[in-house]
Amino acid sequence: MPIRIFITGGTFDKEYNEITGQLYFKDTHLPDLLEMGRCRVPVEIRTLMMVDSLEMTDEDRQLIAYQCEQCDEDKIIITHGTDTMSLTARYLGERIKNKTIVLTGAVIPIKFGSSDGLFNLGSALAFVQTLPPGVYVAMNGRFFHWNNVRKNKETGIFEEEYKN
Repeated sequence: MPIRIFITGGTFDKEYNEITGQLYFKDTHLPDLLEMGRCRVPVEIRTLMMVDSLEMTDEDRQLIAYQCEQCDEDKIIITHGTDTMSLTARYLGERIKNKTIVLTGAVIPIKFGSSDGLFNLGSALAFVQTLPPGVYVAMNGRFFHWNNVRKNKETGIFEEEYKN
């Protein structure tokens, strides 16, 4: 069975307007990235939305959860903006138990050339095939459980969120 990839937007898929200096969405870069990475794993790609994660709503998260529950695949990757990725991971982790779901993204847009997105996508593809059912975040070469992850706003690096 192929791996399902849901696209939700985030920096991963942003374009750069050279005239205004603004970032915007056009189309996903995922097929190009899979080709660039010489991916030979069968995948099914579906764009759910193209939003900055700071603008993602609870209704958006409900749609993501619904699509994860309804798809036939039991291995799912979600491309997502990094600012609220841990919130969506928590939302899904509290609701979906029987599938392996890995959220990933990029801190630097793919179009900038020096993006971390291709590395994070490759890591997510490996993790989704090897981790047991559950919800995870794959960033910076590591995976994190949905209930123990945060983005360090000072370093831009994902890390465990230690519970007291």
